[in-house]
Amino acid sequence: METVNLNRLAYFVAVLDTGSFTRAAERLGISKTVVSQQVSKLEEELKTALLMRTTRRVEPTEAGRLLHSRSVVVLREAQDAIGEVSRSNSAPSGILRIAAPNDYGTSRIAPLAAAFTHRYPACQVDLILSDARTDIIAGHLDLAVRVGWLDDTSLHARRVGAFQQHLVAELKLAKSVGVKSLEDVARAPFIANGALKDPLSWTFVRGDFERRKIHMRQVLSANATPAVLAATLAGGGLSILPDFLVARPFAAGELVAILPEWSLLSGGIHVVYPTARFRPPKVTAFVEMLTANARMVTGAY
Repeated sequence: METVNLNRLAYFVAVLDTGSFTRAAERLGISKTVVSQQVSKLEEELKTALLMRTTRRVEPTEAGRLLHSRSVVVLREAQDAIGEVSRSNSAPSGILRIAAPNDYGTSRIAPLAAAFTHRYPACQVDLILSDARTDIIAGHLDLAVRVGWLDDTSLHARRVGAFQQHLVAELKLAKSVGVKSLEDVARAPFIANGALKDPLSWTFVRGDFERRKIHMRQVLSANATPAVLAATLAGGGLSILPDFLVARPFAAGELVAILPEWSLLSGGIHVVYPTARFRPPKVTAFVEMLTANARMVTGAY
């Protein structure tokens, strides 16, 4: 059998629904001739008579009745699908799968995800927290948040914010070690972040030209940033932590900055996602919320 042009089903159904070619043409907004031609071509393709034409009305043959009943369902489902796609292109909906590192994911993404579901009740968020790089494609993720420096250029990335790193210590420890210079920093007990490539070597900058690289004396190491923070709050040693984790301890007086005249390199907060021509509204809406939130938080330091 020849390939059937399914577009012609709409013409055929309109004829039977209205009872005539003239009324079908009026419903479809086209000429009666076009409707008649399309139905005739459908019969030719199927090699079956679908309609019995009289001077007053058009009646279906047995094959026509069967095709009509099935075609109505097909066309309705197609319209429903088109409607769903159209709605999904205008309002965020569905499950949004996000990967993020433990520290930033817990402190920033989780609260933002809660706000997102309140704003867009047709959405759900599935948040995967891991300090290991999650494969976006294999993990069927809509996006991932990367904190630091990007090393994967195969994905589409958007910088949504930045963070500053701080050399910090618990208040009592800071007084006891009495750090007055970078040489003192190198001798002080240091809590290393084992998740970093080189957790003991840090470059400090002062002004426009002064730059010093310091090797720390490790007394404790943890492979997750929240654990480094917990050990630092317990007075285990100095550590270098991002601003989004130390904001509250700073405000509460639990942590203090060590040698604040020296700064450390800042890092970026990026959203990465698979390359695609179109992005679902849920992705666009969340990224916009994240960008606004990251700018607001960054401006607070």
